[in-house]
Amino acid sequence: MNTTEIELPTMRHSCAHVMAAAVRHLWPDTKFDIGPSTEDGFYYDFDMEHRLTTEDFPAIEAEMAKIVAEDVPFVREEKTRNEVMDLMQGLGQTYKLERLADIPEGETITLYHSGDFTDLCRGPHVASSSAIKAFKVLSVAGSYFRGDERNPMLQRLYGTAFGSQADLDAFLQRREEAKKRDHRVLGRELDLFHLDPEDPGQIFWHPKGWSIYVTLQDYMRKKLVADGYQEVNTPAIMPRSLWERSGHWDHYQSNMFITESEKRIFAVKPMNCPGALEIFKSRTRSYKDLPLRLAEFGHCVRNEPSGTLHGIMRVRGFVQDDAHILCTEEQIEAEVAKFCRLLVDVYKDFGFDKNLLVKLSTMPADHVGDEATWRHAEEALAAACKATGMDYVIQKGEGAFYGPKLEFTLIDALNRPWQCGTIQLDYQLPSAERLNAEYTGPDGQKHHPVMLHRAVLGSLERFIGILIEQYAGAFPLWLAPVQAVVIPITDAQLPAAEALAEKLRDHGFRVDVDARPEKMGAKIRDAQTQKVPYMLVLGRREAEQGTVAVRHRAEGDLGPMTPADLLARLEQERDNPAAAPTAAKQ
Repeated sequence: MNTTEIELPTMRHSCAHVMAAAVRHLWPDTKFDIGPSTEDGFYYDFDMEHRLTTEDFPAIEAEMAKIVAEDVPFVREEKTRNEVMDLMQGLGQTYKLERLADIPEGETITLYHSGDFTDLCRGPHVASSSAIKAFKVLSVAGSYFRGDERNPMLQRLYGTAFGSQADLDAFLQRREEAKKRDHRVLGRELDLFHLDPEDPGQIFWHPKGWSIYVTLQDYMRKKLVADGYQEVNTPAIMPRSLWERSGHWDHYQSNMFITESEKRIFAVKPMNCPGALEIFKSRTRSYKDLPLRLAEFGHCVRNEPSGTLHGIMRVRGFVQDDAHILCTEEQIEAEVAKFCRLLVDVYKDFGFDKNLLVKLSTMPADHVGDEATWRHAEEALAAACKATGMDYVIQKGEGAFYGPKLEFTLIDALNRPWQCGTIQLDYQLPSAERLNAEYTGPDGQKHHPVMLHRAVLGSLERFIGILIEQYAGAFPLWLAPVQAVVIPITDAQLPAAEALAEKLRDHGFRVDVDARPEKMGAKIRDAQTQKVPYMLVLGRREAEQGTVAVRHRAEGDLGPMTPADLLARLEQERDNPAAAPTAAKQ
């Protein structure tokens, strides 16, 4: 069997069954829950007395290899609900009985047999176990049954499978590289931030991490001003009445933090859009005011379940490079095209413009508004992509209930996708039924604008996490929290070192002086470990000649330079982000 990308999930799901069979051979009293395929592999949830560790993985893999070598067929069998109930009760598989109860009445119930292992499963599966070519048990973690902490804790065993050993080896190599780049580890090692278990989902930014944050925000602020946006700021806490009118109280309340003051209910804002419309409504608007582009770095808070939080990639408190564009129907295409050009321009500075994936999500079944308006909006999004030279794929029926959207997915240095940018068309929020935003048209009549919700980076916190892993912590010069460290060899060169650092600071560079009583080699190693782009060494000869010995973290020794030549090099590198070294060369 030739394994293709389409067939890979099927093979991985089949391999999950093989892994479950192997676990049962080794620990016969094991109870099973589910074993689906995932984006990178598969997992299976087990309830067993034995606590699985990495030391068990070789034995499990050896048992799996036996099953694969035996070429065991996967056999599908349809059964009645009562037949499956009797079978699972006899096997003591209580979790399967609960999963059986989830299957609606009248739906076909199927079992899959593979040798002595039987599972309640929809399938599909490969024809036989020999189709599984290369596999690996990866890790084990705890997982509550149905994801509910009130239920028993199960052991989730992760694995993966590929169509060839070469593909598996490449995946494992990427996985090891990902571990080295883990933003949580690097965040601690580089002293960028910390996360407190007492305050889940909130980030404590340290000076170096906050330097990156502010630099990134200032970078985006300059891009927005140049592109015709006006920056605004709206309250962090807004009244229940506003959230009711916007529709968030009915549809999003479970994710909102609620508070009370003077017998009134308020909510910490989970998104910025109602505030932007309140600004639009604050005075009379004309069609001549449109398009109106309102940008906001507004701090949002969402009550995400603690089990879903992940470093700074998924948090409760975050800031988006958010903006809302109020425009007419006729301006949609031009505004979307303008946004697409901005997004590509920004992504180019981070090296993310080469493999950008664009998805156009169209009208869902539960949409609001007439189909003609939807078709016009979808055609406008498609035309904007064409105008900017972007290819896209259709996600049929995946639009928001209020309008279609474009989603932009970047690919990082490890070939992992990250959906960051988006632009969404909204006819609902400005409508009379919601927040009733109006402008006077050229006909003298009142009209409701179209609202475009858009972000380039998305959450700044998440984007910084992506960048930490993209660059393995070795940020390009313009983003690096410490751009250079001056290293005097002895205390005699300390005044010259301070003078050089001050000169560079006067030109906007972030520079430290390492005046510790350590040897020069140790200082250089520490700077390398902290991934500082430039190490500037000053000894007696350099101080006398008015030069500095320059060392780059990736290029090594660059030789002596005058302060003027050094400054010219640094300014050229800092002021041209798109020309910065790639992640691989950092």
